[in-house]
Amino acid sequence: MTFNELQIIKRKGVPVDAKQLKLAVLGDSSTQLLTEMIQATGILNEYHFDLFEADYNQIHFQVTNRASDLHAFNPDYVLLFLGLPKFTKSFYLSSPEERLKFAQSKIAELKTLVNVLVENNCKVIVTNLPDINDGIFGSYGNKISGSYIYQLRSYNYFLMNLAVEISNLNIFDFASLVSRNGLLNVRDPKFYITADIFTSVEILPSFSKGIVDIVLASEGRLKKCVVLDLDNTLWGGVIGDDGIEKIQLGDLGVGRAFSEFQRWLKELYYRGIILAVCSKNDESNAKEPFIYHDDMILSLEDIAVFVANWDNKVDNIKYIQKVLNIGMDSMVFLDDNPAERDIVRRHIPEIDVPELPSDPAMYVDYLQGLNLFETASFTENDFERTRQYQEEAKRVDAEKSFVNIEEYLKSLQMECKVLPVSGYTIPRVTQLLQRSNQFNLRTIRYSEQDITLIAAAEDYLCLTFSLRDKFGDNGLVSVVIIKKSKDFFIENWVMSCRVLKRGLEQFIMQTIFEKAKEYGIRTIRGEYLPTKKNVMVSKLYETLNFNFTGKYWVLDTADDITFTHQIKYI
Repeated sequence: MTFNELQIIKRKGVPVDAKQLKLAVLGDSSTQLLTEMIQATGILNEYHFDLFEADYNQIHFQVTNRASDLHAFNPDYVLLFLGLPKFTKSFYLSSPEERLKFAQSKIAELKTLVNVLVENNCKVIVTNLPDINDGIFGSYGNKISGSYIYQLRSYNYFLMNLAVEISNLNIFDFASLVSRNGLLNVRDPKFYITADIFTSVEILPSFSKGIVDIVLASEGRLKKCVVLDLDNTLWGGVIGDDGIEKIQLGDLGVGRAFSEFQRWLKELYYRGIILAVCSKNDESNAKEPFIYHDDMILSLEDIAVFVANWDNKVDNIKYIQKVLNIGMDSMVFLDDNPAERDIVRRHIPEIDVPELPSDPAMYVDYLQGLNLFETASFTENDFERTRQYQEEAKRVDAEKSFVNIEEYLKSLQMECKVLPVSGYTIPRVTQLLQRSNQFNLRTIRYSEQDITLIAAAEDYLCLTFSLRDKFGDNGLVSVVIIKKSKDFFIENWVMSCRVLKRGLEQFIMQTIFEKAKEYGIRTIRGEYLPTKKNVMVSKLYETLNFNFTGKYWVLDTADDITFTHQIKYI
């Protein structure tokens, strides 16, 4: 959207049911227009950003002074917009000796500020710097450690390492934004001289979207699945008409465009994005290229759910969503046909349907520019996601052959491993807590740093549940965080939707029940905080025999309660 369009959206105001987050923006140049765009972009995504904007160039004062307005505001997120002009000015004012380690000194200063913020349980977003050579040495500056370009690139490198070290620190890749759009389209020298605003007005919508994307990913709003058309989307031509010999793939002509597109999709697969197929085709024809074409990058093993028939794509996408058991708003549909895209948009407004370019050579560049797959975490478990959903499809098929649900669950031969949170599982636990929206009782988001502290605290009990059955291993699928005092308070309970309706809820409650008795705890207390997405667990405590007291759900461990399930402890 354009700057003017976002201003109109901002003037319309915030939706009544928008989720509120507190965001502080601190910059070493003017940030007024940027904050307006962030607010408008938030409204587009049904978020209300309660904004604190620091006075001009007050970063150090606001962060280090514990009595500052920033600390009184107590933000959820802090954006540090560190512009290139101040970096440049400081560099040129440095002595030759200081320039040799200029980037390191700047990162050390930044680390001090970030640590103060994360100690207050803030998530911090820092902009990196655009890659601009000052021309003093030309390209030779890359060989001189005291040159401007050498220190600028070193700064961005050190910043990436700092973000790896501090889990609550995220980087907005301003350098990539400049690279993609071109410096002349991003920077307005006259605007900077007159208003001290480094960025052009035209680029602010893209800038604000990048910031909001990071926040939304941290809040669990992210894309998990790509649903793919086949003919003229994954390959050129129509497999049913042209046959496998004549479809376009490989390194020659337009076939290269489709191969490059498949390579990009393969990288998404490796990253843990689910790939599904939705094609109007005979299934046998649709699968032929995956099996027999030498130039196919994707294989059938990469596809979690494969649907090829002559039914309408809206119903087929709904079937895919049902099998995967994820929200429609976490899915992306890619199809070369404008009519099919329009039908899906009208009937499934929650799904993201990009307007693919008519030229397949532009597919990858266009989709990369949309930044659809922002994430806040990545673990080894992501590599297993497609296999797990393929196994889930087998479970769905197997269930059809049973009339009695209990007999079906018994046939799965389910086993569950219950372990405390450990250093090894913290990344997966954090990811599950950040990404789970439907089975999430209180929707509290935790960072790896938060979970590390909680897992080590004596007044907490943090349990993980890993489920497997005859079809395969689902991995770590649920986390329960319990605050121990006079009672057991279930501070948070999340579970992957892949394992719903298998009795795992009852198994977990039995485990909590037994742990409470082991600790001599008489009362287990739970709370349900409603959101747009967690309606499915609104009755959970009621079904588990809890009594409602007006705010909390309470269970007495002295009661003789049986939690029925078909799961065995490992």
